Amino acid sequence: MRACAWQGPGLFELAFVDLDGDRLSARGTQLGAAYRLTYAFQTSTGFVSERLQVEVETPRGVRTLDLQRGTKPLKDEVLDVDLQASPLFNSLPVLRDRLYEGGEACEYRMAFVNVPELTVERTEQRYVPLGRGLVRFRSGTFSADLEFDRDGFVVRYPGLAEAVH
Repeated sequence: MRACAWQGPGLFELAFVDLDGDRLSARGTQLGAAYRLTYAFQTSTGFVSERLQVEVETPRGVRTLDLQRGTKPLKDEVLDVDLQASPLFNSLPVLRDRLYEGGEACEYRMAFVNVPELTVERTEQRYVPLGRGLVRFRSGTFSADLEFDRDGFVVRYPGLAEAVH
């Protein structure tokens, strides 16, 4: 078990992550400018997203989401969940394909969870290894060069957050 924390403009996230071979489980809390979010997340082998349970509280009330493998859009070629503004979820494809060590560019179809609405949409993302520990992330017109530690977790996500040690 390891504690991962990130801080950025209007954002703080703390996650307790258990990395067991090619499986990951995590419980986390994210504090945004106008919301508090908690999540529980599990993958199966190969870091394939199995289940994400989220609760978000805003001044307008509480919302929940329970996203499981086999339900839209988390099925077939959609292997990953991406929780908006969470650096943890960028690690899933990077860990699976060891992109933080280098390699070829990869395209992924994701189940993207919008926060704080907790709506889910299918998105396309591209990860391009740039050198040891550095991977360019691209989704639509957005692009950022993410820095990863030797275990495949985000250390720096420009404009969003940096790891807190």
